[in-house]
Amino acid sequence: MSQTLSSAARRWLPRLLLLNLIAEVGIVVTGGLVRLTGSGLGCPTWPQCVPGSYVPTVEQEQGIHKIIEFGNRTLTGVVGFLALLVLWGLYRWARERPELIRAAWVVLAGVGAQAIVGGITVLTGLNPWIVAFHFLCSMALVTVSAWLYWRHQQPGGATRSMLHPLVGRLQWVLATVAAVVLVLGTIVTGSGPHSGDADTPARTGFDPRTISWLHADAVMLFIGICVAVWLGAKLTERAAGPARAWWVVLMVTLAQGLIGYVQYLTDLPEVLVLAHMFGASALVVVIVRAIVLSRSPEPLPSTD
Repeated sequence: MSQTLSSAARRWLPRLLLLNLIAEVGIVVTGGLVRLTGSGLGCPTWPQCVPGSYVPTVEQEQGIHKIIEFGNRTLTGVVGFLALLVLWGLYRWARERPELIRAAWVVLAGVGAQAIVGGITVLTGLNPWIVAFHFLCSMALVTVSAWLYWRHQQPGGATRSMLHPLVGRLQWVLATVAAVVLVLGTIVTGSGPHSGDADTPARTGFDPRTISWLHADAVMLFIGICVAVWLGAKLTERAAGPARAWWVVLMVTLAQGLIGYVQYLTDLPEVLVLAHMFGASALVVVIVRAIVLSRSPEPLPSTD
């Protein structure tokens, strides 16, 4: 069976997969907007917005907050529709790529699970640990969606690393440290001023400065490993591509670090915090891209 995509798939799948990825990043950004505007309880119940209505009502006292929160909930439906569309497209045009279909099922199931976690977030009064888990689940969906987009551009089947084995293992260490950085970032946010509710903020209880320093230390470690992976890829790559991909990761990392330090030194202005959340999504996307591009499709064994 052919492991390459059909001409129809090459035409339409990139668009569907890119739209899916953009939507997953978009819901992270709009979720950040909900938090930064104190609109987390703009719709104080779930799955309804207010008791007796799934949409905001004129009588609600939440004002603009109800519109912002309802907009974010509506985008969840858009993300779910795109996940269904991606799955349909893969079954129609790329049935011979089961690895892509499995990933698409993960995205679809994840969107449904995220809706439930979002409901729990509201029902628990924006518990900071649930909010953090909600964000990390979104990052996981961005990861799978990015993998779908970049992996579908390669032929199916087994792949082999184009890097030295030590560099190949180091890139997975980098991915692990990236996950730690994201977790610490959510704790920083959960300990700071942007709780998601303008009236009754829920906080973790940790000292924001201490957690911020710990987060910054993890970022420094991440940057060091990123430099090592980029240099290792440049020196050992067996084909052009991986080193350039890891250079992009390094540049996005430095930009994200700069935003992080500026926002900390300027008392966390909302615009910079939102830019930092977008940067986190962008960093996840480029890391996945670099990992995918660091591998080459393995020739299929002969059946003669």
